[in-house]
Amino acid sequence: MAQTATAEAARRPRFGRTTRRALLGYAFISPWLIGFLCFTLGPILAVFYFSFSQYSIFSAPHLIGLQNYLKAFTGDRLFPVALLNTLYYVGVAVPLDLLGGFALALALNARLRGITVFRTLFYIPAIVPTVAATIVFVWLFDPNLGLINYVLSLGGINGPNWLGSATWAKPAIVLLSLWHVGGSMIIYLAGLQGIPEHLYEAAAIDGANRWEKLLHVILYNAVIGVIGSFQVFATAYIATGGGPRNATLFFVLYIYQKAFQDFSLGYASALAWILFLLILVFTLVLFRSSRSWVHYEGA
Repeated sequence: MAQTATAEAARRPRFGRTTRRALLGYAFISPWLIGFLCFTLGPILAVFYFSFSQYSIFSAPHLIGLQNYLKAFTGDRLFPVALLNTLYYVGVAVPLDLLGGFALALALNARLRGITVFRTLFYIPAIVPTVAATIVFVWLFDPNLGLINYVLSLGGINGPNWLGSATWAKPAIVLLSLWHVGGSMIIYLAGLQGIPEHLYEAAAIDGANRWEKLLHVILYNAVIGVIGSFQVFATAYIATGGGPRNATLFFVLYIYQKAFQDFSLGYASALAWILFLLILVFTLVLFRSSRSWVHYEGA
């Protein structure tokens, strides 16, 4: 009898069915997990450590506590400049992108012959590489040879020196960002076409007007727009390099300058974490406020 029990125990699977399925799942996603640990979580933790240290590429890091963070808020005159430039960009570019994409989606939501061609034409700029689009816009904004000032001159308007003026450089970068408005347009269009008709009917019964019916599709684009706008870098780096007179010195560009031009990697790491916390706060505020203006079916 004992020998029979021992044989049955030997034949019994070492792991239960649920455990085996879990292990099989982890085996399939292991390439992603390894990549995440090595190329995402690992660098994040390293930057967190470096943010509390004095570190350059030429010497080993040594801990200095909160000095990098204190320097940012009390001893760095360019920190508030970069922060305010970034907040200006977020405050202007995101609403324009939301409104522009929303207006395009409403216009292209009609059931007309050939409407897919116009949807494609408006979306194509969204997949153009940022570097290529920026180079084209640098030519368009040229004060002497640019097409924008030429069109303004036809109406008797003397166009400004867009990228060479501290007053007009940020608005020019904002206008450049609208080149990719087709991306948000697609999200809006999918939302408009995916909303069940009975929800519109229920909203009408409750007294909602057309604007109130359409307001609930903007949360995703708002969150993605805010996160992306806080990280604006390539356009300013290529078009102006942060000038003139630091007018387009955005936060990520400032981090780049500190890390790879001044080689202050410890201070740049602290700036990166400040940016992360800033984005986190704005994102949480959006999600918390969305409870009063976003509806989830079945909630």
